Amino acid sequence: MQVDSREIDHFLVQLLAEVGKGLREDSIKKMSVDTKKNRNDLVTNFDKKTEKFVNGKIKEAYPEATIVSEEGYGDLVKDMSGLVFFVDPIDGTMNFVKRGDNFASMIGVYIDGEPLIGAIIDVMDNEIYHGGKEIGLFINEEPIDDPKNLPLVEGLVDVSAPMALSNKFSVQDVIKKSSGFRVYGSAGIIFGHLLTGKEVMYMSYLAPWDLAAGRVMCEAAGMNVASIDGTPINMLESQVVIVGTQKVVSEALKTLKTR
Repeated sequence: MQVDSREIDHFLVQLLAEVGKGLREDSIKKMSVDTKKNRNDLVTNFDKKTEKFVNGKIKEAYPEATIVSEEGYGDLVKDMSGLVFFVDPIDGTMNFVKRGDNFASMIGVYIDGEPLIGAIIDVMDNEIYHGGKEIGLFINEEPIDDPKNLPLVEGLVDVSAPMALSNKFSVQDVIKKSSGFRVYGSAGIIFGHLLTGKEVMYMSYLAPWDLAAGRVMCEAAGMNVASIDGTPINMLESQVVIVGTQKVVSEALKTLKTR
């Protein structure tokens, strides 16, 4: 299948600009909040509305594509053949509900299983991170330089709060070797920090829509995206993933205890 990376990138930027505008307006409205797997796994009427809107626009522009999305309005995707879009309408719903900031919307695009284009909007800062290996990376219209390949001792790390608190995989040993530990509650916000060198590592249990856009851009920036047990990344399954500079991921994988 022949695709135009720049055309898809432009489409995603325009789409997320619309999404961002809508969510900034929605963030001050009365919202309906439900729970999914547990009391801290939230979904709002705006998550559902946004996903329906995004998926509809994708189907209009790319009717041959399949969509993997968080709230159930996508397709039943069994393999990565062809053009596949991953949609996370509101990444960081708890932040959206409780704080009104530090949340994102993300779309990742893959072609026959290979990362193609990613786009993430930091909604309240109105910054769109976007691009891929073929066209480079940008914040809005400004090119992003690849982050420095710093070692663990020279950078801040992001680890999901439950994983850090329970010391899952002895991750506290990694944290102790770093310059410090941060928690933001949104993969999209953290991917933006990784791309701009504000942090050097992110480790969490991520669903496909949590990972897709960030993986495209982090790999394009020369960073490493790996499962902690050495198995290949499966974009149709949730998994524990570590993302960061080449030096940091190598050091972290030697430190983590997976057995």
